[in-house]
Amino acid sequence: MSLRIGDTAPDFTIASTKGPISFHEWAGDSWVFFFSHPADFTPVCTTEMGRTAQLAKQFADRNVKPLGLSTDSVEEHLKWIDDVNDTQQTDLQFPIVADEDLVLARTYDMIHPEQSETAAVRSVFIIDPKKKIRLTMTYPMSVGRNFDEILRVIDALQASDANRIATPADWVPGNKVIIPPSIGNEEAASLFPQGWQELRPYLRLTEIAAK
Repeated sequence: MSLRIGDTAPDFTIASTKGPISFHEWAGDSWVFFFSHPADFTPVCTTEMGRTAQLAKQFADRNVKPLGLSTDSVEEHLKWIDDVNDTQQTDLQFPIVADEDLVLARTYDMIHPEQSETAAVRSVFIIDPKKKIRLTMTYPMSVGRNFDEILRVIDALQASDANRIATPADWVPGNKVIIPPSIGNEEAASLFPQGWQELRPYLRLTEIAAK
């Protein structure tokens, strides 16, 4: 059965480029950006690993730990990191787990047989500090991920948790947010003393302070 939003992310212990990882313990009180790759020493994957490393501060500012996965060995990962750092002008420090027997890839439904029987597609799991899966995305092997969107959706999830709001299409921090219909006007008045714009009774826009 596929993992769904709201499910607890399965725990695991596995070898990585930073030594053995017990996932839930390693994640601690942080959010996790868990993402898979088809293989080491492949072009799209190299750019994605490099981009994740380049965004290390942006992830840290959001209390997010990146965790990569490929179905190659730790030894191959370590050799590949040298290529990533050289070609992408970065310093990759986050761990990459070695899932040679495909146990994690199958647990997290990263193997799509029409793409490959042995390589993981480009899956994304955003996992919160309670170890709940908050977002999933799956890209085909030929398409690199949009990291602006990954950071944007983390911002949206964290803003929603902190302020009991929803976010409209194309929302970015600083834009107006939505007061959910589940919050009546009386409660909304105490939660959002700054007021709101009511386009419809079910569509109320307000502003929240940036982090």
